[in-house]
Amino acid sequence: MQLTIMGNGQQAFTPNRIFCVARNYHLHAQEMQASVPSEPTFFMKPQSSLVLSNQPIVYPELTTQLEYEAELVILVGQAGKPKTEQEALSFIQALSLGIDLTLRDKQAKLKEKGLPWEMAKAFDGSAPIGAFTSWHDQISLDKITFSCYVNNELRQQGISSDMVFSMPQLVLSIAKLWSLQPGDLIYTGTPAGVGPLLRGDTISLQSDLLGKFSWQVV
Repeated sequence: MQLTIMGNGQQAFTPNRIFCVARNYHLHAQEMQASVPSEPTFFMKPQSSLVLSNQPIVYPELTTQLEYEAELVILVGQAGKPKTEQEALSFIQALSLGIDLTLRDKQAKLKEKGLPWEMAKAFDGSAPIGAFTSWHDQISLDKITFSCYVNNELRQQGISSDMVFSMPQLVLSIAKLWSLQPGDLIYTGTPAGVGPLLRGDTISLQSDLLGKFSWQVV
């Protein structure tokens, strides 16, 4: 699979690893009745999780409670391990919008047993993703707004300044555990307003900076 970076023309790239951040907005942690973490918490998804805009989201068989979580997504553009937040900025090549799809009923059962979340988070098609927009330091990472609509009804609104951990902080935290590679994606967490998706629904993400992307659930 190849993804696209928009900017001066179009540039294609092959995605690498997919890192996801849990509970990175205060109000989302509150709606999930969970504490706000004192440091970033990560989980991962395989490349088979990615679904391009205008491709269908296939409703998984193992759930009756598929839920959306709209997120800003970072594309890492170089290899290495930044040592400071300022250095981490140079690793951010582009930004997009994506969805962390979750089998909420399956996740609840795994949480009860203290088990890992992969079955609820890392299934095929669990990470819809839009095209990327090149980032440069004249665009503030703290003022990016985005919205999520289901069947044209507004469900989520977010702004990057509400993140518990900023984008440079997330890049830096990941680099303490993994050497970053070009094509790595970072799903940066979701604001409040997560909810269910049903077969036949259309979910759309949009941002004045990053564009609009849509998927239909089948």
